[in-house]
Amino acid sequence: MTLDPSLARDIAAAVDAGFDEQVAWLQDLVRHPSLRGREHTAQEMVHSTLADRGYGMDRWAIDVDEIRDHPGFSPVADDVDYSNTINVVGTHTPKQTKGRSLILNGHIDVVPTGPRDMWARDPFDPAISGDWMFGRGSGDMKAGIAANIFAIDALRCLGFEPAATLYQQSVSEEECTGNGALSCLVRGYRADAAIITEPTNHDLVRANLGVIWFRISVRGHPVHVAEAGSGASAIESAYSIIRRLRLLEAELNAAKADSPPFADHPHPINLNVGKIAGGDWASSVPAWCDIDLRIALFPGMEPADLARRIETAVSEACHNDTYLSNNPAEVTFNGFFAKGYELPEGTEAEATLIGAHRAAFDADLTSATSTAYLDGRVFMLYDDCPALVYGPVSQNIHGFDEKVSLSSLRQVTKTVALFTAEWCGLNRI
Repeated sequence: MTLDPSLARDIAAAVDAGFDEQVAWLQDLVRHPSLRGREHTAQEMVHSTLADRGYGMDRWAIDVDEIRDHPGFSPVADDVDYSNTINVVGTHTPKQTKGRSLILNGHIDVVPTGPRDMWARDPFDPAISGDWMFGRGSGDMKAGIAANIFAIDALRCLGFEPAATLYQQSVSEEECTGNGALSCLVRGYRADAAIITEPTNHDLVRANLGVIWFRISVRGHPVHVAEAGSGASAIESAYSIIRRLRLLEAELNAAKADSPPFADHPHPINLNVGKIAGGDWASSVPAWCDIDLRIALFPGMEPADLARRIETAVSEACHNDTYLSNNPAEVTFNGFFAKGYELPEGTEAEATLIGAHRAAFDADLTSATSTAYLDGRVFMLYDDCPALVYGPVSQNIHGFDEKVSLSSLRQVTKTVALFTAEWCGLNRI
């Protein structure tokens, strides 16, 4: 880094001085159960926090009609209501612009908890034990939003402001469509670089798979169980469709050598049968079954091409089923329809992060690939903006007893503050 070493030390010390407040703020944010369609209360807290700090504020519900025709749009199921699916952006405008603009991005939405009695504690009562803060969303990724906000607080405590436009983005829908980050882009929020403080265990994500969500609706022929042989079970027919989709999963993994970032990964493409519902009565052969699934795709692949392969696989499975051959299952795409991406080597943004990480951790920055969805694709593919996905150590995200390492969060906050000082430059307030 070219940042003066004495200033870098002062910035790190300012993060330390404000860290207790940051942890308390994060606990309050985790207490808001920002599940899909219920993001508004957590976003109100973020909005108030940024407004109190003097950011220029923008808050809106995602409008599907505004983004539907964008190539990065993911379809939304008919039963999804975006009324409380809110984005919040706080804009810092410097007194004098000298540096490069920056987006600090995080997502507010969290995944469902599953059975509460399988958690060791209430998932929305963020207890601290040793170095860990527990709670749904603590790691994925409300800690990252806290890092973004309090990193800039540390600079201000020293009497500095970023010397370039800086956007604090708290977005919805990252866990299911990516339409929140896309809505920010379509609304006009652009910058010279972006940091997304996802829980990456301090790694920089170099490549990211794309993701497709889809639902298969199977219909059967209901009869009394006493005459089961004369009916057709929609649930059992669904099994055969899943088996055929497993063959598609294997076909995709067999081609991993064509995607160098994932060539050495043991199993990069995962088909997940995430939800199943069907039937009405234990003594009736089930007349219906709906299964929700998720599958990934390599960078460079088009979601539409994989969608056609999915439809072909389902059609083949139906053709081989006595009942479904005349009553084929239906496929609908109801969420992620997202491409993967790779981070180009050698960007100035990456070089700046390398220096900031080294200053914060006294260690070299390491990199990784991700088989999960990340909003980095919105910046990389549709705005040519280097997106640095980098954040703290977390465990059990999407599982029981999710937790984030507080010592890791402290150091990541320092990295973000140091990156901002170097990338944007600093003005005296």
